[in-house]
Amino acid sequence: MRGVAYRQWLAGKTVAVVGLARSGVAAARLVARLGGRVLASDAASLDAWSAEARALAREGHAVWAGGHPEAAFSGTDLVVVSPGVPFDLAALAAVRARGVEVIGELELAWRVMESDVIAITGTNGKTTTTALTGEILRGQMRPVLVGGNIGNPLSAQALDFSPDGLVVAEVSSFQLEATEGFRPRVAAVLNLTPDHLDRHGTFARYVEAKARIFARQTAADCAVLNADDAPTAALAARTAARVVWFSRRRALSHGVFVQDGWVVARLNGRLEALCPVAEIPLRGQHNVENVLAAAACALWTGMDPGAIRKGIAAFRGVPHRIERVVDGRGVTYYNDSKGTNVASTVTALGSFTEPVLLIAGGKGKGQDFAPLGAAARGRVRHAVLIGEDRDRVRAALAGLGIAIEDAPSMEAAVTAAAAAARPGDVVLLSPACASFDMFQNFEHRGEVFKAAVRALLQAGAR
Repeated sequence: MRGVAYRQWLAGKTVAVVGLARSGVAAARLVARLGGRVLASDAASLDAWSAEARALAREGHAVWAGGHPEAAFSGTDLVVVSPGVPFDLAALAAVRARGVEVIGELELAWRVMESDVIAITGTNGKTTTTALTGEILRGQMRPVLVGGNIGNPLSAQALDFSPDGLVVAEVSSFQLEATEGFRPRVAAVLNLTPDHLDRHGTFARYVEAKARIFARQTAADCAVLNADDAPTAALAARTAARVVWFSRRRALSHGVFVQDGWVVARLNGRLEALCPVAEIPLRGQHNVENVLAAAACALWTGMDPGAIRKGIAAFRGVPHRIERVVDGRGVTYYNDSKGTNVASTVTALGSFTEPVLLIAGGKGKGQDFAPLGAAARGRVRHAVLIGEDRDRVRAALAGLGIAIEDAPSMEAAVTAAAAAARPGDVVLLSPACASFDMFQNFEHRGEVFKAAVRALLQAGAR
């Protein structure tokens, strides 16, 4: 059941919303707009809630702070879980035992909407690829909505977006594990490396969560997969959809790839040139892969290669992903706060030929940090470490000839890195860790970094 029929079903129903970050608030408001009764709860104390979450209580909705008591599920017809809440939360067991369906915010939004969805996931690159795909698709006639895990919950737009439009959604493993009927017309997986093991437990379970993106696809749908990444390529056996491959390293008989300095596509036996690699405005080989994936998604809509080329050329990246902040006194500062895992930071380091002063550390999520040391060798001259798992990062960098120091705050880290930097160096915030030990989220961490850099340079100019 989807679209109008599902909206009608929700009217008058009691829906428990678990977790009141952005997605949870959006889900609660969506249910309320459709005439449902909202029961909302969050593990945080009320004073830690956002203004938007506290507004739910002022508007008369039943809310609980500091946990999820039985009363928060009393008489509920449906439970909607926010991505940040573990799907196996103990409080949900009794609800499931009563036969009440438990879904995620992504599933709720998809059921309410009628639009076709292009869903993009992977360990790294999904935010950039989602935003780039949206930029490219603005060159075609259908309305385009970019949302999901990229920071704009689909539930916030579900009732207002055209049913004839096209949704481009970044989707995470947390969102996918809470889906049931979710069926994207295009499902793209960019790459798979160990991440979120503190929640999923093993890499295999993490991959299982990601693979749910294909669960409801049919032969009428499309799966976009990275031919250069073995765990991702293995997912071809998990979908009934037609697979379109992409590769940066080799020519393909069917897919999007790099040949003679051009991004090209061969989908119907005919080779089409899309754009020169030199025209890609983003730094790093990983961004070539992001372009390949975005182009494959756009080609599914029937876009003209010329329009795809214009969209790629117009794209300027996303905040917090190898974002150039400022040049100061011969040193360039980059904000890669979106680098929340080791693989992401390894990729970021590979984007620079200049000596790097790395600011890293945070909540490590049970990762193996050894690959960070291999990537830092010969690239990182100085490291400033912050956060809960700084000692594990230090161990990975030890013995490589890298000067290492600790900092108690982001401001202190920026000051230390700037003091050690020389003209021609890069100061890079790429933590390889989650942010929640010191910051609200990775966006908050990135904004604090940028503010600290600008304040330091302004003080030096006075």
